[in-house]
Parts: sequence; C-alpha cells; structure tokens
Amino acid sequence: MSLQKRQLGTVAHDEASKLRNIAFVAHIDSGKTTLTESVLLKSSYLSSAGSVDTGSTTTDFLPAERQRGITIQSASIPVKWKNWTFNLIDTPGHADFGMEVESASRVIDGAVVLIDSVEGVEAQTKGVWRQLDRYGVRSRVMFLNKLDRAGASFHSSVLSLLAHRLHPKPMVLTLPLASLQTSDYALGEPGIAGIIDLVNWQLWKWSPEGEATTHLLPTDIDGLNKSGLLPLDHPVIPHLVQARTSLLDNLSMHSEALMERLLDLPATPSAYLTVSAEEIMPELRAATLRSNVLPVVCGSAFKHVGTELLLNYVGDLLPSPIDAESKALVPDAPLQMLAWKVAWDKRRGWMTFVRVYSGTLRQQSTVLNVTRGQRERVSKLLLLYASQTEEVQTLSFGSVGVILGCKYTRTGDTLTSIHQNGLEETSLPNIIPPPPVMSISVLPQSQSDVEPVQEALESLSRTDPSVRVESNEGQIIVHGLGALHLEIVESRLKDEWAAKFEFGRQRVSYRECLGPGSFDSVSDSWSTEMSGKTIDVSVQLEVRALEDDEAGDPAWGGNIVLQSSGAPLGLPDSYTNKASPLCHISRGLFDALSSSPNTSLAISRLYIKVLKYSYPENVLPSSVQALAGGSAVILRNILKAAGMGRLMEPYIRVKVTVDEEHVGKVVKDLTEHGGEVLDLAASSVGSVDGDQDIGPYPQDGVYVPPQELSPSASAFTADTSSASFRRAVHALAPLNRLLDYSSRLRALSGGQGVFEMENAGFHLVSESRKTEILKELGRA
Repeated sequence: MSLQKRQLGTVAHDEASKLRNIAFVAHIDSGKTTLTESVLLKSSYLSSAGSVDTGSTTTDFLPAERQRGITIQSASIPVKWKNWTFNLIDTPGHADFGMEVESASRVIDGAVVLIDSVEGVEAQTKGVWRQLDRYGVRSRVMFLNKLDRAGASFHSSVLSLLAHRLHPKPMVLTLPLASLQTSDYALGEPGIAGIIDLVNWQLWKWSPEGEATTHLLPTDIDGLNKSGLLPLDHPVIPHLVQARTSLLDNLSMHSEALMERLLDLPATPSAYLTVSAEEIMPELRAATLRSNVLPVVCGSAFKHVGTELLLNYVGDLLPSPIDAESKALVPDAPLQMLAWKVAWDKRRGWMTFVRVYSGTLRQQSTVLNVTRGQRERVSKLLLLYASQTEEVQTLSFGSVGVILGCKYTRTGDTLTSIHQNGLEETSLPNIIPPPPVMSISVLPQSQSDVEPVQEALESLSRTDPSVRVESNEGQIIVHGLGALHLEIVESRLKDEWAAKFEFGRQRVSYRECLGPGSFDSVSDSWSTEMSGKTIDVSVQLEVRALEDDEAGDPAWGGNIVLQSSGAPLGLPDSYTNKASPLCHISRGLFDALSSSPNTSLAISRLYIKVLKYSYPENVLPSSVQALAGGSAVILRNILKAAGMGRLMEPYIRVKVTVDEEHVGKVVKDLTEHGGEVLDLAASSVGSVDGDQDIGPYPQDGVYVPPQELSPSASAFTADTSSASFRRAVHALAPLNRLLDYSSRLRALSGGQGVFEMENAGFHLVSESRKTEILKELGRA
C-alpha cells in the first residue's frame, strides 16, 4: 500500500470528538484477529484480507504468532471509517498474555467484546470483561461472531451473557439471516447471508464475495410482508416487529425523551416502525456511555459479514476521548500522557507506546518521566500500523502513538511537559501486571554468557512487565503467567536478543504466609557502615496475617502495605523523589517480601504498617539509603522469628468439553489430581466459578431472539440422546497437577476432548500437600 493512500485513512490530528480508542478483546479463537483483518479490508487499508491459518495477517506479525496461529502481543492500527478515526488495538485471547490486555485496557475508552456464537461466553471472555471493569472501560459493544459455523446460536449466545452475568441488559440491535431462502432453514444448514439492522430499519444482504447491499424496510406491517425483499414465508419476518418493539420499549426505560415519544405514538401495530434512527441513536448512545445497556450486533468476520455494521455502531455508540471523563483531561491543558507499552526493535531501538491525555506532544521535544524523575528526549513520533510505521510531527489530545528515544520509561509511567508543577499529583494510575503462576530456571551455557543473558532478561522484562526475574541462591529464576508464556519468553530471548542459555524444569510459583511464632522480641533497629561511618536506622513495623475477608493489594503480591497515616505505601518505582525515606523503605520491604528466609518463596497475605522510622540525617547525605537495607533486614527477621507459615499454590478454573460417554473418566481424573468439580453443563449457557450460586441475570426487559433464527443450532441440539452429545465439566484444580493435562485428556477422551483454563488465584494447601511442595523445592 502506498504511503499516500495510508495518509488518507489515518491522520494524527483528527478532532478528538471523532476519535475512538478501542480494543478487540475476547477468549482465544473467538476471531479478534480475523475481525481486525476484515475491518482493514472494509476500510480500504488492505486490498485483500490475510488469514490466521496462513500466517498472513497484518497484526500477527511476530514469527511465533504466525507459527502458532495465535496473538501474543497487542498491535495498534489507526483506521479511518467514514468521518471517524479508530485507534484499534487487537489483543491476545490467551490468559498467558493477559498483561497485553491489561495495558490496552488502561488506555482505551471503549471495547468490542467478541463471542464465538457456537461456544457462547467462555472462561477468558469473563477474564477480559473483569479487566475492562478494573480499568473503568464502561462502554462496550458485543459482537456475536462465527454465525456461519455449524451449531452457532444467536439465541444461546444472548442467554449466555445473562447466565454468566456479563451484563443485565444486553440489547439486540441486529438479527441474523442464515439464508435469504426459506427452504435452507428446513435443512438446518449453517450460514449468514444477511442482517436486519433494527435501529436503522434496514436489510443488509451479502454476496458470496462479501460485498454488501442495503435496503430500507417498509414502516408498515403490510408493506413489510409484501416488500419482496424476503420471501413471504421467511422465518425472520414474524419476529421483526416484535424485535423492533422490544428494542424501543427496553431502551425507553433509560430515556424519558424516548418514553414520551413512544407514548405519543398512535395505537397501531406499525407505530413503532415509524420511529426514525435519528431519534433512537442519541438515546442509545447515552445509555451505552452510561453502561445502562450492552449493544449486541452479529456477523461473521471470516466472511466479512457484519463488519461495516459493527464499525458504524462503534463510531455511533462508543465514547471519544472527550466523553471518557474518568480518564481524559481537557485538550488545551499541559501535556500529560501514559506509556502503556514498551517494545524493542532491532532497527529503531526502544519504542514507547503512549496515549495522550492532554496537550500536544511534538517531535524533538523534552518530556519529564514523572514516575522515575527522569527527563526523556523525544527523537521521533510514529503512528504504528502493526509492524509498519509512519512518522508524524505531533501527537494531539486523545491520540495513540509511539515515541522513539526514551531510555528510562517503562510500562505504566506518566510523561508530562518539563515545566509542569505539582508533579506528585500529575501521575496517572499505573498498570498492574497479573501475578506470576509459573517459574523456570535459566542456565547460561557458559560463564561468559551470564551477563548477556541477564541483560536480555532485563530488556525482556521491560517489554513485558508480567515477566519477573530474580536471582535465588546463584540461580536465575524467571516467573511468568503460564507454560505457553514461558515458551514464548524462551523463543524471544533467543530470537530477538540472541541469548545463549537453556531452561531448567518448569514449576509453579508457590507463596508462603506468615508463620505462627512470636516476633515481639525482634529489634526494629539496624546498623551498617557507609563511607567508613556507622549508620543506625530504626523502622518500626506493625505486622500481622491478613484476615480471611481482607483483600490483598495485587501490586504488593497480595499483601497490604501502609504508611503510618493508613494510606497505602507506594511501590519503589512510583516515587518521583528517589531520595524520599518512604521510597527506600518501600524498596526494602518489597525485596524482603519477594523471598522468604524460610523457603525462598514470595510472601503473601501479610499486613504491614510502617509506624515510625528514623535515620541520622546529618551524618551523610546518602544515609537515607540505609533505610532500604534496614527495613528489609527487620522484616526478614520478623518472618524468620515467626517461622514457616502455611503455603499457597496457584489454582485454575478448567472447562473440559468431551463426549458424554467420557465424562465419568474426566471427573475421576480431575478429583484424583486434587480438583473439585463445580458443574456439569449441557451447553455453553451453563455458568461456573460461583455464578451458579448467585444465578443468572433475569430475562425481564431483555429481548432474546428465537432459536429458529439459527437453523443449524436447532439441528445441532435436536438429538441429545446420542453418544456424541457434548458436555462441559467445570472444575477448580491446582495448576501444578494439570501441567500435563493436554496429553492426559487426549488419552481419556480418545483425542476428542478440549479444555480451557483460567487463573483462579492462590489457595491455601493442606499440611500433606505442604510437605510435597517442600520436597519439590528441596526444603524438606
């Protein structure tokens, strides 16, 4: 594609009101990357769409992504559609790459959540939903994808939104047409040839080549039946008026203006068909921005059906940077931006992805990294098109772009203009990496390889903050989010940094709690020598185990760490003033919590309050640094005096889908390996992870399309007595016992079973299991 054509589609200076910073998020294999390709094709960015199967997609450009057919890192592309510019981020669906979704969720204003219409809501669908909640991304559009697949069901997919409690008010905006011919419905064949747009009251038809034509529907029932747009006996026709009526009635519950408009209508069957899209859309947008409703549209990204409709609704309904008041400042305020991702490129060096929250960033300017107290020189500004770039002179309010030249900036850092005052108050909320659940030892091939391997690991952890590196008794240990994550870490170290090493054996990351012993006699003083002078420091700590109903801070590894005032103590890197006493105390406590003196495991479920501290301010200017060592030693002494506490290990929620005849074997295997079966579901509508105790959201005030609109789903579920009927087993199990589950399930199910996992946090283990873990660690 020529640069001239690309510039027509993507510019950095669009009005902020026309910007949409959005991400595609979903469970793995729901079609995010395929939808991205379809968007790029329909917006004329591409002349032909790539395919995940052939490794030719635009956003999956890493060798590992193309080899495995999965998305590993988020990729950003500015897309021009009508009078809007979408800064579109394609995110990974696999839980092992959840950090990419975390960082993207922090800087977007709205999201498109995809669902595989065969599977319904899946484990990681709920995972990414919670991530969006955590970062305040309130406005979302649901895209029910893959309606061309056998077994796809619009009806069941909408029910699964309620069953899994994603949103109490999903609002169906479009209805699918499996075929334009009535006879095809009787055959139960899968497909999607058209869509009814209930808001704009239009019929969209797609040719086999994916080209769309639109037709306005009549606004009276007689005309609707005789329009000739569809056969008179088409199954969708009897449901059109009811669907439009339900949409307006349900939306009017959130809009007084629309309620009054509907009350003024004549009492005729066709009255609701006369309400125009211009009257509906502002009320629908307002309800979406408030998260009163969840707009639901449908299609098939692979066949490019519904892509244009989705883009229209994204532009019409999702917020601009100006609408996202919880995140955005004002356009003419001083420069402030967030570094939401850092990447390494062999040719360009360090690339810092930023979202501009106020002001304008210019090329060749100097900015201040508030988080680290460092000045950064901006050498170039880029718009990123996956692996391709375009240089620009400025990034304006609301823009997403890339800075070249930053030496110190990491993910989550705040950058401002250098003349800004009140720096402590200008820091934007940080991005918290998910807790690691697996670790592996890194063995350099020779002594001369040790330093290059450590440098490579440091660079990799800068690009991926969910990778944590530590040295333990002379060993280099890497912690990650799962087995696949560690595999990708290994390949990236070798491919991108040419590091020479071997990996040891994988093991899960355990944690230790506070022991039962007394530590009242532990001294709160510590001495050291600096520049030939004795430095005495004192750090008085209140330490106890967290109560069962107290939630730990993920940033502190599941611990609560407070200042004397009761306010949370910041992480070491969060302090602008690196000479602050609290910054050094924070560093000491952080180091002590990362490695227990009893087991070398990270400490969790601890309450720490810094009551008092003192150090000799007049002995040496650098004497404040002794607070780091002092606080670390004092906390370690407390942990040692308390003795070894209970251990915790990571658990996962697992969903295993097998033929009914294999359910017994699967349940038996899970329970024998420490798992607890939570539910046996007959379809994707079933829920798990405690939702069944609360119950699904009620269907009152929600239009659920009839099952007959998805003919292949009706045929697919008609015979539930055969041996091929599939069941889903939902269970909670320790991750360590399921590391080889892929091969076990293959044997148990005759190669027909599939499973998916979701992180379920750390759980306390029994004394017998504790003994097993200590033997595994060589501590027993």
